[in-house]
Amino acid sequence: MENNFKAGIVCCSDGQPLANEKDIIRLESTLKNIGITPVLSPYIYEDYNVFSACAEKRAEALMDFYNNDEIKAIFDISGGDIANEVLGFLDFEKIAKSNKRFWGYSDLSTVINAIYSKTGKSSVLYQIRNLVYDHGEEQTRRFKSAVFENGRELFDIKYRFIQGESMEGVVVGGNIRCLLKLAGTEYFPDTRDKILLLEAWHGKPAQMTAYLNQLKYMGVFENVKGILLGTFMVMEAENIKPDIIELVKKCAGENIPIAKTREIGHATDSKAIVIGEYMRFY
Repeated sequence: MENNFKAGIVCCSDGQPLANEKDIIRLESTLKNIGITPVLSPYIYEDYNVFSACAEKRAEALMDFYNNDEIKAIFDISGGDIANEVLGFLDFEKIAKSNKRFWGYSDLSTVINAIYSKTGKSSVLYQIRNLVYDHGEEQTRRFKSAVFENGRELFDIKYRFIQGESMEGVVVGGNIRCLLKLAGTEYFPDTRDKILLLEAWHGKPAQMTAYLNQLKYMGVFENVKGILLGTFMVMEAENIKPDIIELVKKCAGENIPIAKTREIGHATDSKAIVIGEYMRFY
């Protein structure tokens, strides 16, 4: 990407509360300072309950950025619950022909995995609002390097193996609750020979047990090459037992490689990972 490029800013999931307006203004300023001209969707702030607009209009705003040759990247700054509502209104043929990348996290796991499933294109699991939070200076430095210099620090994550010693494959997944919204649909990624990334913000052992068993009964753990666990914020903050590692090992079995990282997830110092990219862990 060249300097001073334009980037689309969207909210495919819940609209931003007006209370977040100062953070979004700061984000616009931060992006401008590093050479990115942000172009905001008309549907950023919540209007009726969590809805900034109907699904068709939110999808139209996203497609407008895909159709605009001046836009070099698209950053979704939302999260929440309703991103999967836009999937039926997206033009995946146009997305497939585009050379721009979609960035988002959490509930945008639905859009990111749908893009990979329908087009084979990769997207970045990352929340750019981290540029203005408590680790903003470091995040901005990493982000700027990644965008303008092909720097790898934003994407280089530390991990440790819980089970096994290595794994490799295309990474799919993201937020476990949101990924499972795609179950039974044409948008759920083909998990055969993939690395499955799982992370979460809310949820305790009961919820995680339900999610993991759904993946188990879908046959996911039988065909993936390995599992990468990001942060499970509430469980880890409260040191809840059984922890996510114990729950995953119980569902996935003893033979599948499992690695754990603290650098992917909802924390404000989290790094980025590319969904749809081949990665090796060893």
